[in-house]
Amino acid sequence: MMRVRPARMSDLDRLVDLASSASKGLTTLPANRDVLEARITESIEAFGADIDGPGGESYFMVLEDTANGKVAGTCAIYAGVGLSKAFYNYKILKLTQYSHELNVTVTSRLLTLVNDYQGATEVGTLYLDPDYRKDGNGQLLARSRYLLMGCFKERFSKMVMAEMRGWQDENGKSPLWEALGSHFFNIPFPDADYISGIGNNQFIADLMPKYPIYIEMLPKAAQDVIGKTHDETRPALNLLKKEGFRFSNAVDIFDGGPCVDVRLDDIRTIRHSKIATIRKIVDRSPSMERHLACTLELRGYQASWLYMTVVNGTHVDLDRDQAEILGLHAGDQIRFVTD
Repeated sequence: MMRVRPARMSDLDRLVDLASSASKGLTTLPANRDVLEARITESIEAFGADIDGPGGESYFMVLEDTANGKVAGTCAIYAGVGLSKAFYNYKILKLTQYSHELNVTVTSRLLTLVNDYQGATEVGTLYLDPDYRKDGNGQLLARSRYLLMGCFKERFSKMVMAEMRGWQDENGKSPLWEALGSHFFNIPFPDADYISGIGNNQFIADLMPKYPIYIEMLPKAAQDVIGKTHDETRPALNLLKKEGFRFSNAVDIFDGGPCVDVRLDDIRTIRHSKIATIRKIVDRSPSMERHLACTLELRGYQASWLYMTVVNGTHVDLDRDQAEILGLHAGDQIRFVTD
């Protein structure tokens, strides 16, 4: 059985191994023991805090194979970005100019440095061990975040966003970085991306140009990747689109990856989920159907695919073995989604 739960300090060694095997472009999961230890500590504090509004909390979770205790993936929620450190993007704007003398209209696209997402909730750090990319494990990881947010809406912003990894070639080179960022930072692209990914982004405000960049003045290769997702990130983007996320006309300042967003209450998993009471704990039968579900306790949050029978939409009969693993009993409540 696979379940998502909050990260523990005992997961640290495995998380370092996972991060080392992940693509270098996943900067929010660095193969840095000290950074990962700090992430776990911050998450433990967030899950244990009594708060009534989003701040700088981060909720870091792992996918665990309960058969062997192996940690097979990660995901995270950042409750309010840009509150203590600016969160920068490029906004794509249009400028139309008309010459009466020449009877010519010219429309240009501009990249303008903004921090429009200040205070928004970000979902990210989604990574799944290649051996576990099956049986709906990717969906479980991704959607477990929305179930958590649906249970504790007061902890998160009304606006939810995700920043996708931008397109790079087979050698890890970003055409947008080569055309733009490399002229303002005296460090290689992976280094700038890594520093920003671990939250140290003051250098962006210090060094990036403050005036709009005319996209048409960039090389064609750079223009073509603005708003284009990295090949390895497309599955994650597709999952986000199914939840209602849409391109916001904002992109990552380094590689041009798209930013997508949605209102919290419009997230599909949240809209379609229900709270039900466990009526009975029973042996699994062929008539039981699999549903995505989570527990309602914040500190002991767990999410999994559960086999159950839904009774009148308000009660469920739950598989005995799974209930035992999650510590659920008759009379407990869960949140579940049917699709």
